[in-house]
Amino acid sequence: MNPRAIVAARGLRKHFGALSALDGIDLELAEGRTLAILGPNGAGKSTLLRVVAGLAHPTGGELVVLAGRNRRAARAQVGFVGHATLLYSELSARENLVFAGRLYGLADPHARADTLLREEALEPVADRRAGTFSRGMAQRLAIARALVHDPRLVLLDEPFTGLDGRAADRLASRLGRLRSEGRTLLLVTHDLARASALADEVVILLHGRVVHHASGDALSAAALEESYRAALEDTA
Repeated sequence: MNPRAIVAARGLRKHFGALSALDGIDLELAEGRTLAILGPNGAGKSTLLRVVAGLAHPTGGELVVLAGRNRRAARAQVGFVGHATLLYSELSARENLVFAGRLYGLADPHARADTLLREEALEPVADRRAGTFSRGMAQRLAIARALVHDPRLVLLDEPFTGLDGRAADRLASRLGRLRSEGRTLLLVTHDLARASALADEVVILLHGRVVHHASGDALSAAALEESYRAALEDTA
């Protein structure tokens, strides 16, 4: 494995009893790159993200995150946006961010919260309860929460799910800005068009295995659709 990769996995496995969710995953992600993970439901995409995030322990194989830092130090440099927003519905947007900042030991969580609210265009609703937010607004706040500690690696699990077209376009623009800032992104999505537009590399997972890896010219929407269809047909 490349010791300088921000994420490096070799033969990574995760079993749940007799079920093999990850069955020998090999991948590497260099700093500043965006990797999109595609695959049907049950392919192991979310499990892979949770293992990389340190939220689940692998059953076997090797995994190095952030150049081999210890587990606690690595998690402090990872931002995670999952299916659940991890927001406290009774707290305001600002209170959610300040609370998260305190958990990470920020010297001035209020200032960091104000910066993120501005970046996510949430200043007008900063003092509204998060439980009153639309899906798009809640997703923007969840991303702000994931960025509160200025992580080097940001993991996003189906972030476009449930968003209308306008909210999805806003999210895509935000992720594009994160890329331009040099963040490393690991993105799980069903949306081939978004993957094509946002990613530097794409892998397709099926039955817990990488069955296709694409970069460069192979990342066009048409090429990805053809590769995805072929991968599904090969394992049918």
